[in-house]
Parts: sequence; structure tokens; C-alpha cells
Amino acid sequence: MTSIINQIDPARVPAHVAIIMDGNGRWAKSRGLDRCEGHVEGVSTVRKITEIASETGVRYLTLYAFSTENWNRPKEEVDALMHLIVVAIERETPDLIKNNVRLTMIGDFDRMPSSAYERLVRCINDTSHCTGLVLNLALSYSSRWELTRAAREIARDAAAGLIDPAEINDETVAAHLATASMPDPDLLIRTGGDFRVSNFLLWQLAYTELYFTDTYWPDFDKESFCRAIIEYQSRERRFGLTSEQVTT
Repeated sequence: MTSIINQIDPARVPAHVAIIMDGNGRWAKSRGLDRCEGHVEGVSTVRKITEIASETGVRYLTLYAFSTENWNRPKEEVDALMHLIVVAIERETPDLIKNNVRLTMIGDFDRMPSSAYERLVRCINDTSHCTGLVLNLALSYSSRWELTRAAREIARDAAAGLIDPAEINDETVAAHLATASMPDPDLLIRTGGDFRVSNFLLWQLAYTELYFTDTYWPDFDKESFCRAIIEYQSRERRFGLTSEQVTT
């Protein structure tokens, strides 16, 4: 493990890594287990990846934990998954504090059970003094919800005379997104073998490097994360420029 970490250039670690944690259900099915068992195993992976992200110098880690579309899954699975998320975060909060990790979350919280939301907010408040890695959970989140909300807020401000419509620009939109307090992701990792972004951070991913792996989330370990970072560091990020412009 130490050898692969040593292959990472500490000067070029992505500041913000976003992860679509996919494959819990298929991991469980392949082992003849209930889907919920896959989610339980997936929680263990969250802890490992949070640890290695902090160790490698990542400053923001955004995890797609529950989408607005997930509310359409069978009620038993939704209830079990929501309960698991809350209990896991409560259990991990002391270690988050110990490791100087600050917890935050983005999403449409109006759709969440009030008790679950209140318990998560307590965990967020308990870690608010931490100054290390920011662990950002996308819960009841979808990018279309986020962009629609931003458009509504901007339109309201324009109607109230607080914003001149002619002056609305990229920065205006970004300031109204749920991620306004953090930089756009440098690297997106999706586990589970699918090649799509699934309504996740559509605005923010405009120039993000994408990394897809067939590995199911419960099997995605610290070494897997390091390999994704190494792959990221092998790429040239041009942001619309030419290679010559980037290197000069």
C-alpha cells in the first residue's frame, strides 16, 4: 500500500474528488445476498475511502449517497438505506472529529424524513470546527433539481431588482448552486461498470476528469482510489487551451 501511495505526486493531488458509489446491489446479488447487505458493505468502503482521501491530501470528497430518483425504489430498500446512512454517520462522527474531517451535505432535504435530517444536521454541527478534509454527502440530490432551484432563485432576485438580467453570468449561476462553497471537482470516479454521470453535478463536471471502473463499490479499496489518482495525474488538463499553451 505504501508503494502505490508513493507513486502519487503530492503537488498534483486533485483538490476535489467526487464519487458515484455504484454497485452495492449487484455486489450483494452476485453473492446471493439481499441488496441491503451490499449497502452495509458499501458503508465500510466509505470509511476506507474517506481515510485514504484525507491521507493523500484531497481537500473535498463528495459522495453521491442517495439521489432524488432513489426515492422511487421499493419502500423497504429506501427506508433501510436511509436508516443505514444516518446510523453510519452517527457512528463515524467521533472518528471524523478525531481525524479533523468536516461533514456537510447537499440535496433536497424537504423530501427527507425530518428525524433523519435532524440527526444528520447534529453530526454536521459536531464536525463544524474541523479544518481538514470536507466530506460532502449528496443526499436526496439531483443536478436537475439543483439547477432548477438555482434558476428559480436567480429569477426571484432579478424580479426583485437585486440582479440585472443582463449581468447574469457563469459566476452568478455557480453562486446559487449547492456546491457554491467548494471548488468544482477535479476528478469524478464512478464504480460499478456504467459509463454515465446519472444526474450528478452536471454544471460542476464541465471540465472534470472522468474515471470509470468495473469494480463494485464494496470492492473499491484504498489501492483502487490511489490508482484513480495516479491515472488522473497522467492526464493533461487543457480547459479548452492547446497543449502548448498549457505547458508555457
